[in-house]
Amino acid sequence: MLAQTPFERKVIETMDTIVRNGDLYANVPAADGRLMRILAETANAQHVVEIGTSTGISGLWFSLALEKTGGRLTTFELDKTRAALARKHFQMAGVERRITIVEGDAHENIRALKGPIDVVFVDAEKEGYVDYLNKLLPLVRPGGLILAHNVEMVPDYMRAVNANAALDTVVYSSGGGLAVTIKKR
Repeated sequence: MLAQTPFERKVIETMDTIVRNGDLYANVPAADGRLMRILAETANAQHVVEIGTSTGISGLWFSLALEKTGGRLTTFELDKTRAALARKHFQMAGVERRITIVEGDAHENIRALKGPIDVVFVDAEKEGYVDYLNKLLPLVRPGGLILAHNVEMVPDYMRAVNANAALDTVVYSSGGGLAVTIKKR
């Protein structure tokens, strides 16, 4: 990806540094990150919610879109060490003002969220995907997106989204298996 602005260059350079340093615990591949950025920017996302911050790569991809839309990311991470590393990466890239990291159990902490949510990204423990879907779907605006990573490992999630007439889902398989679901209007 070519940087168009100094802001994009700084975010991309930060991601390159993270990769060189090996700070990549369970992060999204670039193909998925680029798609997530495109979807969030196209949706004119004002509020993105991420379950599973990890070390911040996906948050950095979202920040590229949110800088254009003026939106914010609320991201949830259970592991304090990964949350601290993500916080450091967000500061390195200069995007911390757009991102709130919530540490602790996301299954409980997401209950405090208010809608509308424009984009949800789920990339955490696979057995929790259906619970996250059930809790967050009422907050997603009509026309909003739910993105779920590594869905080939989560057949229960795919059954849940495919059985809901209010949703339409396709799976993008060029990266790590990203399900893209729209909440129909």
